[in-house]
Amino acid sequence: MYTEQSLTCAECNSAFAFTASEQEFYAQKGFTNKPSRCPDCRAARKASGQGGQSRDKSSYGGGSRSDREMHSATCAQCGKEALVPFVPSGGRPVYCRDCFASQRN
Repeated sequence: MYTEQSLTCAECNSAFAFTASEQEFYAQKGFTNKPSRCPDCRAARKASGQGGQSRDKSSYGGGSRSDREMHSATCAQCGKEALVPFVPSGGRPVYCRDCFASQRN
């Protein structure tokens, strides 16, 4: 059903084989596009931390917690300052870490 195809890498312009087994794997995963990079360029891109994403990782939730922008709010229970990873809208209570933990129990 699948036959080996010769493709050209979009990054280094070298020819690479898109084997029948790779095509079958792509079909099983539901991938509709052929690979645009050769295996070496794909591995280098993955190792650089960009993976299949052309944007920075933090926009997909892949960034570390230290990359998060924190926003200041006043705790609805104790009145202390609370730093939260979202913009408080004012419509719902915001709790500091300690009060949030006590609310969950």
